[in-house]
Amino acid sequence: MDIFSKAIRRQVSCDVLVIGGGSAGCCAALAAARSGARVALVERYGFLGGISTQVLDTFYGFYTPGTKAIKVVGGVMDEVVAELQKRKMVLRRPNTYGAGDGITYDPETLKTIWEQLALQAGVQLHYHTLVLDAIREQNQVVGVVAGSKDGLVEFRAGAVVDASGDADVAAAAGATYDSAAGGAKMQSLTTTFRVANVDGERAKNVPRREMERMMSEAVQHGYRLPRREGSIHVTPLRGVMAANLTRVADVDATDPQQLTASEIEGRRQALEYVRFLHDCVPGYENAVLINLSTQIGIRESRRVHGDYWLTREDVLSARDFPDTIARCGAPIEDHHAGSDTRWEYLPNGATYGIPYRCLLPRNVDGLLVAGRCLSASHDAHASVRSMGQCMAMGQAAGVAAAMSAASQTMPRDVDVAVLQDRLRGLGALI
Repeated sequence: MDIFSKAIRRQVSCDVLVIGGGSAGCCAALAAARSGARVALVERYGFLGGISTQVLDTFYGFYTPGTKAIKVVGGVMDEVVAELQKRKMVLRRPNTYGAGDGITYDPETLKTIWEQLALQAGVQLHYHTLVLDAIREQNQVVGVVAGSKDGLVEFRAGAVVDASGDADVAAAAGATYDSAAGGAKMQSLTTTFRVANVDGERAKNVPRREMERMMSEAVQHGYRLPRREGSIHVTPLRGVMAANLTRVADVDATDPQQLTASEIEGRRQALEYVRFLHDCVPGYENAVLINLSTQIGIRESRRVHGDYWLTREDVLSARDFPDTIARCGAPIEDHHAGSDTRWEYLPNGATYGIPYRCLLPRNVDGLLVAGRCLSASHDAHASVRSMGQCMAMGQAAGVAAAMSAASQTMPRDVDVAVLQDRLRGLGALI
């Protein structure tokens, strides 16, 4: 912080500061603003949504897999889906691997919905602004220093929510975490893409097993396809299919050089999968690439060490907690370095709780994390990172941050019972 102090061009103060405008950050900002807080949201891109509008087109984690789909998240996310329904830009579909129904939408439409909801709630948006450092007073995070086109900006707040995905604020503040740089196992990265001019009827009649067989056969004929499974699915747009097929493994996504190489490799793979679809798969004979994900999709980078560490046993035993602030029924879905994906399912229809303590970095005050940087083991993370759960964690973090700022106490001193009641009032299913 000291090296920046003389170069600060302007200052912004608020009650709750949210870093990252992805699905977790958007829900945190909306929940905090609706709780009466003055909220500033800092986002590095020029739009909201994060992975939900940059990379993916499907909300997973809303429903449990199994014989009966049970809805497990609610609140702000229901408003988002309702807005998509008004515009006829959403559909519900089964997951390719039985991981629970997904809610597929048009990402460009979702960008405008996130933004409109934020503005209506009174959230102050700061686009094209990148966090550079955390501001700490003793052990408390009181803000951040960020860079924008007009220079350095100092943001100060009563409570800060790190929804950056990569735990950038927590790391800068001295929180401990697991990462690839420290030798921890991390999931692979994926560049997604969409193709148009697809004969939808013929394409959807290609069974998953047949697609996997064609991939393996294509590799024998010279196609470079590191992943021999994955998903390509219908969208709300006629003749447009979305693909989650590429795999870039063994990457530290917090290393800019490795991330640069991954972006290049992900796009190379995407073009090769498009070639495979065009040449080998019925219905794709006239397919053309219409877009690549804005950036490569990162599943896992830093996992903060929180007051509680969610484990594989917690997930598979469907454990509940007294401080549960969200629920999850998604299986462990590990995109490892191989050509397939490892799946482990909960008992049929079961869910587990996500403890509030997983949002509280150890030894750091004034800060909550929300989304995929929560406190969890590699295996537990492979379940709880689903978009629906990131949104639910964001909603909980936003309400807790507003309570903390209003009472001038630390987030870990928030009355969890009151927090849970307020979340239920918003429609959360806990």
